[in-house]
Amino acid sequence: MKALVLAGGSGTRLRPITHTSAKQLVPVANKPVLFYGLEAIAAAGITNVGIIVGETAAEIETAVGDGSELGIEVTYIRQEAPLGLAHAVLVARDFLGDEPFVMYLGDNLIIGGISGLVEEFRRSGPDALILLTKVSNPSAFGVAELGPGGRVVRLVEKPRQPPSDLALVGVYLFGPAVHEAVRAIKPSARGELEITEAIQWLVDGGYEVAPHLVEGYWKDTGRLDDMLETNRHLLESLEPAVRGVVDESSTVVGRVVIEEGASLVRSTVRGPAIIGRDTRIVDSYVGPFTSIYHSCAIEDTEIEYSIVLERATIRGIGRIEDSLIGRDVEVVPSAARPRAHRLMLGDHSRVSVATTP
Repeated sequence: MKALVLAGGSGTRLRPITHTSAKQLVPVANKPVLFYGLEAIAAAGITNVGIIVGETAAEIETAVGDGSELGIEVTYIRQEAPLGLAHAVLVARDFLGDEPFVMYLGDNLIIGGISGLVEEFRRSGPDALILLTKVSNPSAFGVAELGPGGRVVRLVEKPRQPPSDLALVGVYLFGPAVHEAVRAIKPSARGELEITEAIQWLVDGGYEVAPHLVEGYWKDTGRLDDMLETNRHLLESLEPAVRGVVDESSTVVGRVVIEEGASLVRSTVRGPAIIGRDTRIVDSYVGPFTSIYHSCAIEDTEIEYSIVLERATIRGIGRIEDSLIGRDVEVVPSAARPRAHRLMLGDHSRVSVATTP
């Protein structure tokens, strides 16, 4: 069995972070989202992995390499434009051959992995196994309608009037019949080859499409709120470890990981939280559900329920909450008069400024 991992999307919902980096490499709990999927694939006993890449190919290839550190063997497959999930299957035809495969969206995360799903697929042998979960906003997803006996009867991509609240999770298992399906369908109104239409083609053709209701935690991390929530869930399972330096004037409370080379000076970290390698926290408070990546500097600041990417500097900024702060960002007070907020922001940025009454 093989795996096809999609890491070619542009990540428009996470701009401006994804103007300069791949959305699949934004870290949650100090690990790139993509790596959780690759580790789940390896844990399921699948070692032959194709990764679909696009404009951010060089960054993905640098991060993952040949896959040997993750226990997999990686083949990179170029998709010239984001023309849909079914199009990704189409361009991966030579790599996939006629073997069954799991297709995993690189910005999705399922806590608990996919080993049981892979075993179920191997044991029952349907033409497709689709994962479904109940959501409150099904119009934002591909949606499945089930008939008598739980049989899949219809799939619709981002419907205005959803036939159910069962959204397709970004993990699919396919047999070779899907290759005929992706060749048979036409581009949607969005100009994409939709995987929902390919699966519908299988349903209409009498192929066996089996549903599996996901009861554990799943999240598409394509939006800020979803990424912060995923970060929270992952941090809740941290095993505390202090590998860096904590001075006698600092306090560490709860599930906290302080990685090698990190240092706390006159500061408090209240978990669950993780402080990355070579990060320095001085005269600051790091609150629950916060991930601070490698080589950052946090001084005279309170920060909580946030993600800070590598080499960011935050100094003298009161309190920060519910935030995603990008690579090499500098957030510092201005000494200039008149006192004012001075901002240099990229396209699609969003800033919430606390004001005094």
